[in-house]
Amino acid sequence: MFWELIATVFAGIGGAGIALLLRKLTKQTAPKWLVPVFAGTAMLGFQIQGEYDWYDHQTSLLPKGIVVVKTVQEEAPWRPWSYAFPQTMRFIAADVANSAKNKLDPNLVLVDLYFFERRSMAKRVPQIVDCIQGARADFTQSFSASPDPTIPSAPTWYPLEEDDLLLKALCDAQT
Repeated sequence: MFWELIATVFAGIGGAGIALLLRKLTKQTAPKWLVPVFAGTAMLGFQIQGEYDWYDHQTSLLPKGIVVVKTVQEEAPWRPWSYAFPQTMRFIAADVANSAKNKLDPNLVLVDLYFFERRSMAKRVPQIVDCIQGARADFTQSFSASPDPTIPSAPTWYPLEEDDLLLKALCDAQT
């Protein structure tokens, strides 16, 4: 984020420089207010471009075998352009290449999900996906595949839609 701030300042300096060049070419007849307007516009444009390029840049850095399974687009009043062009600010990726079937129940697949958010560190969350039931559960050291809720270590299963990209990526890859 520090380098992004530095780049934004330099974008402003570049915009101001263009306005100063215009004033020099017009023999100082161009209005003085062009300098801060060009500087502000350059900084704002740089920030907007960075917001929209973030998702594409992050996904290009993902290693082979990691698949994006969900994206979240957001709109905000302080970014009025986002109502016309929503921005992808968060996404979830699954490490399909390193997923593993359970040896006792091959319908269960262990996978790492990575949660990415703009200006935040990625978070890794291990999950168990049941390909037959179409559900997922958090994986812990005391995980028990038993669906019996009376067992203290029984997981909470969250149903997934039939066309969920996580199910398609994992269960199609495992068959």
